[in-house]
Amino acid sequence: MSIAIMQPYFFPYIGYFQLINAVDEFVFYDDVNFMKKSYINRNSILLNQKAFQFTVPLKEASQNKLIKDIEVFTGQKWFNDFFKTLEHAYKSAPFYQEVLQIVKTIFNSDYKNIADLSLISVTEVCEYLKIDSKFSVSSQDYSNTKKLAKAERLIAIAKQSGKQTYVNAIGGRSLYNKNEFKAQNIDLVFLETQDIKYEQFGNEFVPFLSILDVLMFNSKASTKDLLNKCSLV
Repeated sequence: MSIAIMQPYFFPYIGYFQLINAVDEFVFYDDVNFMKKSYINRNSILLNQKAFQFTVPLKEASQNKLIKDIEVFTGQKWFNDFFKTLEHAYKSAPFYQEVLQIVKTIFNSDYKNIADLSLISVTEVCEYLKIDSKFSVSSQDYSNTKKLAKAERLIAIAKQSGKQTYVNAIGGRSLYNKNEFKAQNIDLVFLETQDIKYEQFGNEFVPFLSILDVLMFNSKASTKDLLNKCSLV
């Protein structure tokens, strides 16, 4: 049985969903400090054959605040502009209408902060793709571990959840030591995304975009195939 823990990102790239798909339980790490210029409230889509970054505006965002304590600061103009951008970027994409409905459902949902909104953006996509991993939220389900730092807290959450394997994105290879986890009877493995390419209007492929881009151009079945293009190391 395996577990992964990540900050809630807004419509993250496919590697985030590969991590969810690879584990039995996925924990949204919402009670850690907000990081500016991170993927918590932003990502990129394909616009005019280039990566275009979109950002959800926030109210009084600060790295001294927890993710779950930062309010979203959107208005009707921002919504209109965002949907116009999506239309301009993807109206000719094969799955535009389906994906647009997902986006509308997310923004019509009940959210109070960027943690909520980002979490919903992930769980709605997972529901669409029929990814059946269990979801937990660190501030609600593992709040008793809050005072622990870094690897120590990840290990504590894994042990409390009853999981034997902790899976981390490949970027954590420089942060976490397998021996430290093994000493606590937890196996640490890293998920590495393989080379992913698909048709984007017949132009040169632009990588590392939001899951929105993947869904616009790929059926559910094709996207599920892409989710398996990864390895555990």
